[in-house]
Amino acid sequence: MELESRKLVALLSSLISQLMLLLLLIFPSNSSISNSNSNSNSNSDSVIPLIHHFLFSHQVAVTLSRKRKRKREPDSDKDDPFVTGLPTRSPDSFRNCFMMTSSTFEWLAGLLEPLLDCRDPAELFPLNLTAGVRLGIGLFRLANGSDYTEISNRFGVSVSVARFCVKQLCRVLCTNFRFWVSFPNHNELESVSKGFEGISGLPNCCGVVECSRFGVVNAATSNEECVAAQIVVDSSWRILSIVAGFLGDKSNSRILKASTLFKDIEGGLLLNANPVNSVNQYLIGDSGYPLLPWLMVPFVETVPGSVEGNFNAAHDAMRLPALRTVASLKNWGVLNRPVCEELKMAVAYIGACSILHNSLLMREDFSALAGGFEDYCHQNYTSESCRLEDDHVTSKALVMRNTLASMAKRIHNSNS
Repeated sequence: MELESRKLVALLSSLISQLMLLLLLIFPSNSSISNSNSNSNSNSDSVIPLIHHFLFSHQVAVTLSRKRKRKREPDSDKDDPFVTGLPTRSPDSFRNCFMMTSSTFEWLAGLLEPLLDCRDPAELFPLNLTAGVRLGIGLFRLANGSDYTEISNRFGVSVSVARFCVKQLCRVLCTNFRFWVSFPNHNELESVSKGFEGISGLPNCCGVVECSRFGVVNAATSNEECVAAQIVVDSSWRILSIVAGFLGDKSNSRILKASTLFKDIEGGLLLNANPVNSVNQYLIGDSGYPLLPWLMVPFVETVPGSVEGNFNAAHDAMRLPALRTVASLKNWGVLNRPVCEELKMAVAYIGACSILHNSLLMREDFSALAGGFEDYCHQNYTSESCRLEDDHVTSKALVMRNTLASMAKRIHNSNS
């Protein structure tokens, strides 16, 4: 009976999460704004934060409402992640094993328990593992990149059980908690742009687009391949958007143009708010991206102290959060070396680590945040900038960048 109730709670939790995500699709937070539909968009902007709040509150409520007591036998310590797989409860042991504090681990275990504690495969049923142990096995793989044999020995489970727990954690995170990585709505973007303005003085920047590549070993050929992930990051290292699974040999520009982010912006669904000081909302990216009216890339071969040079300096400063975020993702052990699994599992790892990255920031747990990121910012922009075939669009983009460059020069002079 207890098992059936756990399954029911998990099913209800999953259904409610999916319902809320469906509402997000029905009421897009960044639809085009015009005089004819301003009322509907206003309603949408007020609905989206409520949906996000309800989603988070719902998951917490599930955790708090189902506090059932387990009957523990004298030898049941093997089901305790603080006994099995961990030497002590010290803060350092948790950061080393799971890249988070013990309080974050316990919070996450409670939050995910209804979803981790059910749906065991028939060939492994029953597992008789607590949510904490299941979470510990999955996080240990993500945090350290350990192979399944090592995980099996450490947690006292079979290799097949270890593999199942890792896949189960990734599936739960990427299915039920993907709303933790979502592009901000119109009202939230104002706060994002203020964060970047505090870094550079330049207005209306709504994120940094960055593309990173991760190694994958093809199981059939044993050859190392590459999978690319495109992310958008705000000034506080939060991932606003991620899409992974592109072949790594594709250029950043091609990946961008194949993404839904590109289609949504070009279609007027995103970055469509009113200008600030004659500057429309925009993203920034490195010189591997095209110069677009909504995507600012650096000037090529600039002279220090020039208008263009000052813009590039401001551009570099605003890119730092994205560079640090990419470094933080690669701090997860499973991503800082070639993934020896099928491609779709590598993509699941990227998604799961991105969701965990945002959840840790939400709790102000910086255990997984990379340090020394300043070393990533000094790059030489010597290659030719990308140019679009449409001269009209290129001209508009050049005007936008020149306006920002003039602002950067004035800011530099006023601070000198």
